[in-house]
Amino acid sequence: MASPDLSRIAGNIGALNALYSLQNINSQLTVAQTRLSTGKRINSAEDDPAGFQFAAKFQFRSEGMLVAQDMIADAKNLLSVAEGGLRKINDIMVKVRNKVLEAAGDTIGSSERKIIMAQMNQYLEQVDTIVDQTKWNGQKLLDGTYTDKNLRIGADAGDSINFQFGQAHTYSASGTAGLDLATTSLSSASAETFSVYLTSVNAALDTLGTSIASVGSTMSRLSFQEQNLQVAHANTEAAYNRIMNANMAQEQVNATKFTILQQTSTAMLAQANAGPQYILSLFR
Repeated sequence: MASPDLSRIAGNIGALNALYSLQNINSQLTVAQTRLSTGKRINSAEDDPAGFQFAAKFQFRSEGMLVAQDMIADAKNLLSVAEGGLRKINDIMVKVRNKVLEAAGDTIGSSERKIIMAQMNQYLEQVDTIVDQTKWNGQKLLDGTYTDKNLRIGADAGDSINFQFGQAHTYSASGTAGLDLATTSLSSASAETFSVYLTSVNAALDTLGTSIASVGSTMSRLSFQEQNLQVAHANTEAAYNRIMNANMAQEQVNATKFTILQQTSTAMLAQANAGPQYILSLFR
């Protein structure tokens, strides 16, 4: 800072020094007041270019994690819909198995077996109805077409898991696809044919159990991932907060300090402007 020379009044260096100090203080006071009013340490890229870019990356990732959490919740809801359909089908298949066991014994006649078979057909048709109505966003989940689907589990492009139901779940009473429960082989209504059919029913129950277990394990994995994302999101927000947001206590101290300095600098500027008047005493 240049030293003033009171004998040279055309320049008034002292006043210039005081003016520039006041301008600097006003600038810093404005920064502190802006941070206090917005709560942010970086209000423009000019404040901290590198910090602004770094914080932007944390912000993108943080918001991506929130989207990923929503998508995981959607995936769990989808699996819950599928599980509900599978569990109801499993309940029906248990009843079918009970009827098959009943018809496989020799304590009943062929007429009773025909009645049992008619009842079984109704059960299996209801299974078909459940398969047809178990949908997510208009897409059937249990008819064998829900394969090679990606469930999003993170904020990055590759964060997904592949999911599909292992076997086509078509439970037609007259067809052979899926669980292979066609009842055409029971036309003779003999105990032996029902005994053979019991093998198909047991296999169908095993397939259902495997599918339900697969859904459950996938839901557990999604829950673990959801918890992991929650922790990661909190940590990312903390990093963003440290860079981008203002320390309000510190900024309040700065604002108070610069307010006082503003007042003293203004007073010193007034004194510096009065300094050249002293030279007039030489002309008396």
